[in-house]
Amino acid sequence: MSAYDKVQAARNSKRLTAVDYIGKMFGSSFFELHGDRRFGDDKAIVAGLAMLYDVPITVIAIEKGRNTKERMARNFGSANPEGYRKALRLMKQAEKFHRPVLCLVDTSGAYPGIDAEERGQGLAIAENLMEMMTLKTPILSVLIGEGGSGGALALAVADEVWMLEDSIYSVISPEGCASILWKDSTKAPEASECLKLTSHDLFDLGVVERIIREPSNIDDRKMFEGLKMLIARTFDKNLALDTERLLQTRYARFRRLGSHS
Repeated sequence: MSAYDKVQAARNSKRLTAVDYIGKMFGSSFFELHGDRRFGDDKAIVAGLAMLYDVPITVIAIEKGRNTKERMARNFGSANPEGYRKALRLMKQAEKFHRPVLCLVDTSGAYPGIDAEERGQGLAIAENLMEMMTLKTPILSVLIGEGGSGGALALAVADEVWMLEDSIYSVISPEGCASILWKDSTKAPEASECLKLTSHDLFDLGVVERIIREPSNIDDRKMFEGLKMLIARTFDKNLALDTERLLQTRYARFRRLGSHS
């Protein structure tokens, strides 16, 4: 598959969404929590508590919706400031009780509307980046579809970042990049190759730690159980670290990105 084929696969309307992963891995143990305690509840962010085997965790996911009605209600997975503030509220709650945090990311980007900017979209994202870097509990982020710009990064400052094989992760969409570089959005396929946005590109660059195989369908029990076990092992490993070591390791991870030494 070409890079642009991967982009189209990540955007496929039939692709499993965050609520599918939550349902298959955590079932009825997931208890959703709502609101940022400032403005309202953003339905693009699904967040709450769940049991990972016998360990309580916090789950924060960006949900696009599975049909037209759901997508409109979820704003097509483009979160508003209150969504990122809800996510941060639950991360700080997880820190208080030393619960690991699992983030499932699938968004073309944060909502760019005027009302979102009026409510502090940039500040909300920046606060998440800052607070996640020093959050005193393990964090794992998994890109399950699109990972677009700051909207994705706001939930991806983690101890490890994983990607599904056909997911993408980029500072800008291929169309946006093509419009800037060539003044022609139809050059998106060429931009996709330049952006190095596929899971294999980013693994080779050291931006992500693991590539997860795609589920064949929603009933792919082996894949979901395998992913659940990998998440549990990673959290067990990071829970065993003292807080200072955990934070130093997370900081060092991001300092290494882009290094040529």
